[in-house]
Amino acid sequence: MRIAIVGPAFPYKGGGAQHTTELAHRLAAAGHTVRIETWRAQYPGFLYPGRQTIEEPEGEPFPNTGRDLDWRRPDGWFRVGRALRSADLVVLSVLSPVQVPSYLGILSGIGGKARTVALCHNVLPHERKPYDVPLMRKLLGRVDGVLVHSAQQADLARDLTAGPIRTAEMPAHLPKAGNVSVAADDTVHRRLLFFGIVRPYKGLDILLRALAKGPEDVSLTVAGEFWGGLDETRALIGKLGLNARVDLRPGYVPASEMPALFASADALVLPYRTATASQNVWIAHEHGLPVIATTVGGFPDQVRDGVDGLLVGPEDVSSLADAIRRFYAPGEPERLRSHVRPVDHGPLWDAYVAELTSS
Repeated sequence: MRIAIVGPAFPYKGGGAQHTTELAHRLAAAGHTVRIETWRAQYPGFLYPGRQTIEEPEGEPFPNTGRDLDWRRPDGWFRVGRALRSADLVVLSVLSPVQVPSYLGILSGIGGKARTVALCHNVLPHERKPYDVPLMRKLLGRVDGVLVHSAQQADLARDLTAGPIRTAEMPAHLPKAGNVSVAADDTVHRRLLFFGIVRPYKGLDILLRALAKGPEDVSLTVAGEFWGGLDETRALIGKLGLNARVDLRPGYVPASEMPALFASADALVLPYRTATASQNVWIAHEHGLPVIATTVGGFPDQVRDGVDGLLVGPEDVSSLADAIRRFYAPGEPERLRSHVRPVDHGPLWDAYVAELTSS
């Protein structure tokens, strides 16, 4: 099958780019002829407050990759679509409704000559704008099929389209840092980690309040890009008296720095208010770390409560503080760490590829 994937890829960074690239490699390994169509310029800067691109790839770039798309050139959207008419399948990787105008231009260029699937990382954003629903309704109404990553996301999609919707669990697409590694260390550091892009739905403020209520000798590293709210976070840290216990590291964390970052912590904390699919549990497990997470999205399926991590209800400061206390009971960090096992995602990828390519 001739398959084109339209989505972010290196030099763009983050989970979306890693997923696009890993998917292309997996499809090619399954015997398909694959091409990625990615962006020369993806978004205007004001729509993405963080760093958009990186200099070193975090994994093996896919060789057959075109970079002709530009958010400033709608004529280019149509031209790329025309070039994709010979494909058997065109996969539109949807990370944000902001992409919809360009994807509609590509679909116009395709003109119904190739089967099209919207692969939705999130059907709708966690923090919504008034234009999100009409844009996504327009896009999902124009494609031949939709692929989502959970039953909850499928329900959202059904509210926006009467077309066919398939569900497949998202497999791991983790950043790779070449030969960078850190020796295993069983030391209990009395330090927790919050990692990744910082946005309100991820609940960093809840974690900070729980930290203030928890054991006084436990510290926290916050490492990731802030989508706004950095000054407010610093003010909250000061208000809670946590200046000496919180190491704030705003900015993108390259894959080469992740082994040392995870090795310096006892657990990754995911205090999300809402979630769909997240790679952060898998990343923690790859680095041998237990996870303390809320019971939202796919976390209850990824974290075995009391085995390789702890689960608590969302938006509950007291419960999260109690979980931190329980985590640091004598011998508990070591016990939970001993049960952490990286997952073999080969079978999950095989099922994902099969679901995407089935007619």
